[in-house]
Amino acid sequence: MSPEIYAIAMLAGVLLLVVAGVPLYMALSGLALYFAILGGWAPMVFDQFVFNVYGLMSSEVLPAVPLFIFMGLVLEKSGASDNLFGSIGMAFGKVRGGLAIGTIVIATLFAACTGVIGASVTTMGLLALPPMLKRGYDPRLATGVICAGGTLGVLIPPSIMMILYGPMAGLSVSKLFMGAVLPGLILSLSYIAYVAVLCRLKPELAPLSEVDDAAETGHGKVILDILRYMIPPMFLIVAVLGSIFLGVASPTEAAAVGSFGALIIAAAYKKLSKKNVYDVCLSTMKITGMVMFVALGASLFAGVFMALNGAKAIGDLIVAVPLGKWGIFAIILAAIFVLGMFLDWIGILFIVVPIITPLSLALGFDPLWFAIVVCVTLQTSFLSPPFAYSIFYLKGVAPPEVEVSDIMRGVIPFIILVIVNIVLITIFPGLITWLPGLAG
Repeated sequence: MSPEIYAIAMLAGVLLLVVAGVPLYMALSGLALYFAILGGWAPMVFDQFVFNVYGLMSSEVLPAVPLFIFMGLVLEKSGASDNLFGSIGMAFGKVRGGLAIGTIVIATLFAACTGVIGASVTTMGLLALPPMLKRGYDPRLATGVICAGGTLGVLIPPSIMMILYGPMAGLSVSKLFMGAVLPGLILSLSYIAYVAVLCRLKPELAPLSEVDDAAETGHGKVILDILRYMIPPMFLIVAVLGSIFLGVASPTEAAAVGSFGALIIAAAYKKLSKKNVYDVCLSTMKITGMVMFVALGASLFAGVFMALNGAKAIGDLIVAVPLGKWGIFAIILAAIFVLGMFLDWIGILFIVVPIITPLSLALGFDPLWFAIVVCVTLQTSFLSPPFAYSIFYLKGVAPPEVEVSDIMRGVIPFIILVIVNIVLITIFPGLITWLPGLAG
């Protein structure tokens, strides 16, 4: 068989193994080794593995990954989200769909503090889902809001996705962060607008509470609570993103600042115990190890795939499609969306970016704009069934009466909103390029 056939078999093999339940890093590295042996390149693949490990360990950008993970997990343990949700929940208590809107607001704030999706979805599931169900919210609306809001952290900086994307595509991580700010906020606002309109049209989905929590507590106290509990996350956002955008610190240095700031917040909430620090460090090691193993497996896979001329074959095939540059652009995004139904975004990133980056340059797309559009599309990998991580994170903490089918049906409108936002930033590229352009 020709090398190109082997390359196509590699891609098909990944999907089959993942569907069969094989861990992604094992599927990627195992297929790379198998096809390397078929091609007679096994010694070179072993050498490549050593060089890739060294490259990861010596990277100046990737240390930001465990630091941002640590920051997010410390915030989760600190109870900052608990207090913030309580005060904002009372403020929105008498607004139709107020708890759902409050959930999105809090998820947006914490997305700007951490990119740990598992922690965001599970925390919001524990905090927001029981009150919404107790007040008679439709389970599909309640779970859809939590999944969609919890995954904003993969896009709104500091985003681990962009920390990995930048070096692979030769782009500045700082500029990727700046380019993602407006699309992330617009996506959050579109979620809020959808919930507000839906609850106005179908009030039975979000009944008003019989008790006016704000009135009982006192509007003045609610406002003070919101301000008091909003200061810590805002302090962290300014410390991390402000230092990056102003050029004071690199993403890695800003991640260290954020980790230290998270420890200060935990100490202020009297949650900086030895047990909490131990649990956070252990979870950080597990999540970072998973990311690094997938990164290594994917880099091996990509190396063998390139040696088999797979990238060139796919690129030639896509370019040969008689649909023009925008038709090819749509095919690329559609392929990423479909891959997101079966693969984790990390695997997709390491497999797809080496293929599409030179292709996008050949088509004349702005590389920064193209990267952000791809990242927005990759966000759907957390939401699109059957292998949507946020769905299973939420199911793990949801009450027994909430079915997986409820969550899957609940995320569909938000997937559509993501697609609408992709169209929006495609028509108006300035939404991505304006802020990085100010930085020069």
